[in-house]
Amino acid sequence: MMSFFSSLGKEVAFLCSASWIKLACICRSLCFLLSCCFRFLLLRVNSFCIQVFYFVFLSFLGFWVLKALGPRTDSFRPRDLDLFFTSVSATTVSSMSTVEMEVFSNSQLVVMTVLMFIGGEVFISLVGLHLRKSKLRWRIRTEDKVASADGNLCPSAPTNDIVDHIELGVVAKTDCLNSQVEPQFYRPQDKSSDLDYLKYCSVRFLCYVVLGYLLVVQVLGVAAVSLYITLVPSARDVLKKKGLKMVTFSVFTTVSTFASCGFVPTNENMIIFSKNSGLLLILIPQALLGNMLFPSSLRLTLWLIGRFSEKDEIGYLLSRTSEIGYKHLLPSLYSSLLGVTVLGFVGIQFIMFCSMQWDSESLNGLSSCEKIVGALFQCVNSRHTGETVVDLSTVAPAILVLFVVMMYLPPYTSFLPVKGNERFPENGERRKPKQSYRLLLENLKFSQLSYLAIFIIVICITERKKMKEDPLNFNVLNIVVEVVSAYGNVGFTTGYSCERQLRPVKGCEDKWYGFSGKWSDESKIILIVVMFFGRLKKFNMKGGRAWILL
Repeated sequence: MMSFFSSLGKEVAFLCSASWIKLACICRSLCFLLSCCFRFLLLRVNSFCIQVFYFVFLSFLGFWVLKALGPRTDSFRPRDLDLFFTSVSATTVSSMSTVEMEVFSNSQLVVMTVLMFIGGEVFISLVGLHLRKSKLRWRIRTEDKVASADGNLCPSAPTNDIVDHIELGVVAKTDCLNSQVEPQFYRPQDKSSDLDYLKYCSVRFLCYVVLGYLLVVQVLGVAAVSLYITLVPSARDVLKKKGLKMVTFSVFTTVSTFASCGFVPTNENMIIFSKNSGLLLILIPQALLGNMLFPSSLRLTLWLIGRFSEKDEIGYLLSRTSEIGYKHLLPSLYSSLLGVTVLGFVGIQFIMFCSMQWDSESLNGLSSCEKIVGALFQCVNSRHTGETVVDLSTVAPAILVLFVVMMYLPPYTSFLPVKGNERFPENGERRKPKQSYRLLLENLKFSQLSYLAIFIIVICITERKKMKEDPLNFNVLNIVVEVVSAYGNVGFTTGYSCERQLRPVKGCEDKWYGFSGKWSDESKIILIVVMFFGRLKKFNMKGGRAWILL
């Protein structure tokens, strides 16, 4: 009997060990497969395709989660198209709305906060930096392995007797048969390889700097907003009346402002806080640091770090911005002129807004100081953030046209004079000869204005019946504002007013959502396409070059 149990135990142990070995082999194969897939995506797949998949996947995922969580009350449930529209708007940081914000529950607001955070340009650029770092690391490893296989490290030793530990472009030789050389670290003697290693270290250092910038600015913003709400009773009473949690409001608003989304958990956006000048002054730097002034602030941050550190990486980042390939790290001259241009645009808008709207209904009831802060906040947000302290339907048409121009301009638009044939260096690697099919695609591309004109025309066709029956609400200027706002991922809207109806409709109620909330489903779908197109417009900024205008 004892021998039977003994043999049974051995068989069980043998089966367990065999199963463990098979499981380990399966795990190793899966890891290898995932590594190959990641390597393929890293080296082969176009960045445009990756970002298209990223935003579309996040939009559908956000829609499913928002639908599963449910709204604040059961009396009203948004339609699936409106929920998907909201998810796309949060993911593309567009803040276009077709339902009121106070419909969403606290858990849904948390989901939207996550969507805005991971859809923001700074976070996306950080992910791109990590991918670039992995690509540089893989290239350095490959070059070093080839050098090792050629016998550069130990010519007299067999290849299979050399154990190389390759990490961060440094090869550590731990054993070298038939040689008396002590173990040492190897760094490529080739100058180009050494520069590749320095570039890799610089990109890795830049990843840490951008991550720190992203976290520090938003943590300080959340702390400042929370402190303001705690100390100011009027702001605290608004949240209490709306049934909003202070932490949720602070995090949601800060993340939305920094990501240049423009969503606010209240139906009225920031209009209800128009008298809280302190809160507006806290959010203005968040809007600037997360969007238009991010390159200037990033370069200033690197310069300040360089004052207290002598890292070679900082010098490389500041002097060779074009070789890093990071769009947001601009040369010194460009960064300086960008800051001047941003302040100049804001100043022009501020002067025109104050001169034309100072005594208007939109600023009625505010003191002079509150009007100045409100006007400044409105002008800053017209450049891609989209929070508002005034009802845009009451703003003068000239100001609306100015806002349309500001929303259309890319965030890094700058006045950069050049001399003669001098051309500003582009961030990125050296251009490669384009293949014939790529040249064909580039020739077929339209300019940004052409696409916007097409979208506006299509929406005017789908809404032609409403434009005829309700011309004061459905006029061309309001449609242009909505489309350009979606394209610029801003979120400005003129809204819809029942008082402007020429033929009053019974049961019409004014709602605190965007003008697109009154559009047909076909027009909403078109606007979803516009939001995606606007979020990815950086890949088509040079379209339309095949057209020669004389």
